[in-house]
Amino acid sequence: MLLTTIGFSKKSLRTFATALQEHKVDLVIDTRLQNTSQLAGFAKKEDLSYILELLNIDYIHELSLAPTEELLKAIKSKEIPWGEFEKTFTDLLQERKVETKMDEWLGDRVPCFLCSEEKPHHCHRKLVVEYLREFDPRIEIVHL
Repeated sequence: MLLTTIGFSKKSLRTFATALQEHKVDLVIDTRLQNTSQLAGFAKKEDLSYILELLNIDYIHELSLAPTEELLKAIKSKEIPWGEFEKTFTDLLQERKVETKMDEWLGDRVPCFLCSEEKPHHCHRKLVVEYLREFDPRIEIVHL
């Protein structure tokens, strides 16, 4: 079972779309708290959903997979270290019981968890898929 992740920052639309197509993604799960910022470029909610529709890829914005505004502000302003963010966010995923939606998100699909960070190393999308893998060890994670 394949779970992919992607960040749109520093990617052209062509690179973004090609990566999704090459990995046969058929569902993009937007994990951003805010998805309407002008800074998002092609990944602004309305534009992104239209682009994905043209690619025959479904789109959902899943707030249960986003950090709280307070937590996001704390990590961006370096008020807390990554380790503390990681623990707090993982606890939040557990509290929200996001694993109960796995069948809805996965099934026979190839989902891609989206956020803005270019690389997954210090990004909540990585924490999301690693958390979900705890409930199904067959999950293979690929960061696009």
